[in-house]
Amino acid sequence: MAGSLYPKLRDAIKGERPIALATVIEGPHLGSKMLVTPDEVDGSLGDEDLDRVVSRDVLGELAAGRTGIRRYGSQGQARADDVAVFIESFAPPPQMLIFGAVDFTAALARVSKFLGYRVTVCDARPMFATKQRFPFANEVVVDWPNRLLDEVGSSLAERDAIAVLTHDAKFDIPAITSALHTDVGYIGVMGSRRTHDDRTKRLIDAGVTNDELARLRSPIGLDIGGRTPEETAISIVAEIIALRTGREVPALTNTEGSIHR
Repeated sequence: MAGSLYPKLRDAIKGERPIALATVIEGPHLGSKMLVTPDEVDGSLGDEDLDRVVSRDVLGELAAGRTGIRRYGSQGQARADDVAVFIESFAPPPQMLIFGAVDFTAALARVSKFLGYRVTVCDARPMFATKQRFPFANEVVVDWPNRLLDEVGSSLAERDAIAVLTHDAKFDIPAITSALHTDVGYIGVMGSRRTHDDRTKRLIDAGVTNDELARLRSPIGLDIGGRTPEETAISIVAEIIALRTGREVPALTNTEGSIHR
């Protein structure tokens, strides 16, 4: 690697900023390297067209937090294997934003933290949104969810998740509508089917489209029969994992009847 790339890679990793390293492991210009961040490209794989195609692909791999090998023609052509490029993603921890300082929040924060998420709990009520109640959260924010999402929404991507755990329309509707304006990979909303139907009407009145509604996982979680906060938290993160890996499992949003049988 060119010496100038080392400090940039090191500083980005230490600062938990997303960065990826692309290295030619087969083909012309063996060993050449390129650093890619959402804002810039540094280095070269030996061909301008190859650099352009690989940098585009690297951004997709980085957003998903994936590491692997991709093959190209010598000038970046698709369906060719003259060049093998190893793409190594150094992505910050995925974010879990939990809106609502309720009984289920502590359990979801704890399970999410165990799975490697950077956890933020947000509630506009200062008496409930405290670090003492949610010691596993990296951050506890006393504010309205739409204002928090105005600040951090642009950083959310496929690996990140939002869970709306309240049952208060004046809190839920701004949280959901703001979440739908981000690229977050998972938006789960707690509540019974009756609550979901009522909330859906309010969202439509607020201008949410059918395509946007289809992004919501509500009722939240997989249908594992969970009742306690801990069991519910496991059903939520299990749904996030299944959605990310493309597994077909019984999600509550795709079933009918009472949630608790």
